[in-house]
Amino acid sequence: MHSTANAVANKSRRGAIMLLVAATLSIAGCYYYGPSPYGPGPTSFDRSWEAARGAAYDEGVRITNEDRSRGVITGVRGDQDVTVNVFTQADGSVRVEFNARGPQGSNSDLASRLSRAYDRRMGR
Repeated sequence: MHSTANAVANKSRRGAIMLLVAATLSIAGCYYYGPSPYGPGPTSFDRSWEAARGAAYDEGVRITNEDRSRGVITGVRGDQDVTVNVFTQADGSVRVEFNARGPQGSNSDLASRLSRAYDRRMGR
């Protein structure tokens, strides 16, 4: 009888130990990754700047000048001069403006296409 009681006690202890190990392992599964080792991701301005450049490319604009510090991209498409302004507003949001001008004046159709291409690149 004594050996049967020991066997039941040992089995009970093994079960308790297994339960404790399982609980410990499940807690160890929670991990905080912390900041990226590659540095912070792109800022809103950076993302908007790249999307604006890409939109110009998508619509066939040949970029002739980029002044990132002023937030101005200039280019041409046929006889149209294109200006893209990217700037951070007082509230921290980024504003992007597209202007296209040719011999006949403003070309709102090209500016609208640039804006739609920009929105696509921004995932909107």
